[in-house]
Order: sequence, then C-alpha cells, then structure tokens
Amino acid sequence: MFVIRVRKETVIICFVSFFVVLGLGTLAFMHNFFAQNDTETKSKGNFIKYVEFHPTYECLKKAMDADISSHTNSGDIKINWIEVLSYLAAKYGGDFKRYKESDMDEIIKKLKDGENIGDITKNMKNYGYYNEAYTAVLGGFLGEYKVQKKSGENSEWEEKYGLKVFSPIAKTFPFCHYDDFGASRSYGYSRPHLGHDLMAAVGTPVIAVESGEVEVMGWNQYGGWRIGIRSFDKKRYYYYAHLRQNRPYHVDLQEGKKVKAGDVIGYVGRTGYSSKENINNIKESHLHLGLELIFDESQKESNNEIWIDLYAITKLLENNKSSVIRQSDTKEFYREFDVDIS
Repeated sequence: MFVIRVRKETVIICFVSFFVVLGLGTLAFMHNFFAQNDTETKSKGNFIKYVEFHPTYECLKKAMDADISSHTNSGDIKINWIEVLSYLAAKYGGDFKRYKESDMDEIIKKLKDGENIGDITKNMKNYGYYNEAYTAVLGGFLGEYKVQKKSGENSEWEEKYGLKVFSPIAKTFPFCHYDDFGASRSYGYSRPHLGHDLMAAVGTPVIAVESGEVEVMGWNQYGGWRIGIRSFDKKRYYYYAHLRQNRPYHVDLQEGKKVKAGDVIGYVGRTGYSSKENINNIKESHLHLGLELIFDESQKESNNEIWIDLYAITKLLENNKSSVIRQSDTKEFYREFDVDIS
C-alpha cells in the first residue's frame, strides 16, 4: 500500500488556485454575457433613430467660445459646450427658435460656480437623449492639438485648444451658401435635399472637415464623383459630392486611406444627375456636403439614415480654414500647414 502525504501549504495553494480560476472564469462569463446582451439590445433597435440639430450659429459660437476660454485660462472650471447645448435643447424641446442668450449665460454661470451638470439636469427628461445625439454631431470638433506655424525645414509647432475641424472649402477661396436643407429635389424621384450646398468655382480645393478613413470613392448618379469619409469614432459620415469632371480627387486619395482634418481631398465641380459616369449635368458648380449620424451599423444605406442640417455648422467651420499651396508641375493643391490631432 502506498501512502501519499500532502503538505498543508500545497493544499492551500491548490484551494487558492481553484478559486482564482473560478473567479476569472466567472468574470469572463459575465463579460461575454453583457457583451452579447449589448449586441442583442442593439439588434433589437435600442439606439437613436432620429435627430434634428437646430442650434443657431450664434448659439454654437457662444457655447464654443465659453468652452475654449475655460480650457485656455488656467484655474477656470472647464465648460463642455456639448453639455451646454444639450441642456438648452432639453429646455427648448429641440426648438432653438426659443433660444435666448440669457439662458446660456445662466447655465454657464452655474457651471462656473461649481454646480454639476448631472445635478442641474437630473429632472430634465430628455437631457440624456440630447447629450448623446449632440455628442454624435460635435464629438470630434473641439480639443487639444498642435499646429505647424511655419512650413518647410524650419517648421515650428504651437500647442492649442480649439476647433480641430476645418471649413470644407480651402482658405482664400470664395464660396456662398444658404440654408437649403430639406429643399425639394426631383432628379430620379421627388425627395428632400439631405445636405448643404456650397457654391464655388470649378477646381476649388475641397477640404476634409474631420480626420477619418475614406470609405467610398467613385461615381453615383445623384452625387456624381463623390467621397465618403467616416470619423474615427464611427459616429459621423461625411459625404462630399458633385466633384470635378475628369480629375475629381486629390492624387493621393484612395479608399481605405486615413486622412487628416484640413487635407485637400478633391475639387469642386458639377458632375452628377446621370447614370453615365463623368457627366456634368449639374447646372451650377458647387460642393454638396452631407453629414450622416450613425448610432448602429444597420443605419448605413438604409431607410433609417440620419442626415442633419449643416448650415450653422458650416458657418462655424469658417472660423478655421485650411491654407493650401499649389504645386505648379502637378497642379495639385496641398495643405500648407500640418496639424497633429490626437
């Protein structure tokens, strides 16, 4: 007969190891359970399906300035412009025709006095919805970045806080626009205009508003030569359409390429309204700019797409234009000053 003797320390180690493994296994199970639950919840449609975004330019600018000022003045309590705008949206039920400057002054003062946005909005039924929706619209717009002050070998960099997004039209190039979101369109079928038109001359450099990845390039009979760029957080899809005939895109652009806010991506034209490629059937040269919000991938290319009015946002972006230079040999435009956007 064999007698097996086991030391007490060995028994303790075995018990400890058993419970550690059991605990890790439980954690893994719970993680997978909640991840699967989250996926199932989204598949059942528990995500935002409708957004209207109607803050005026003056409202956006005042909230942005308060945010930037609080981040650039040491010692100040930091203001989050999206929280301010979401509070006002909840207060007005999304109707910014009711906007009063004094209402913004009041909420900003409360925040500067140290009140918490959660306490301020705890009894506001729709604040959570507006905060999620407005974060999807404006989430990549403000933050810290570095900007190149001089181009060439002797470049210098400056740290800044402010707009990290750019006007869709390059600096010094004129354009005009008006609020045309929802206007009727008849080519192909009767439909509302789900974008914003910027009237500019053929060949005007088109700028990437936000950093992201090129998801789509090519011909579309409604948009002509067009580009689709997805923000890195996947919430925003920028659509640039009616680009120039024959040479619509910047030479460096291709599907799957990552672009930086302020890069030249293409050139204004008037292509589109034709099932045949490379046709100028748009009467006036202009850039069609669209912004789609995506809360779930099922919303892409579906009957549940969310496009927002960009008139006020386009006016806001005019506060940050990308300076460009032209290479005489290739006739391509490139950004003059680089940025480092985290």
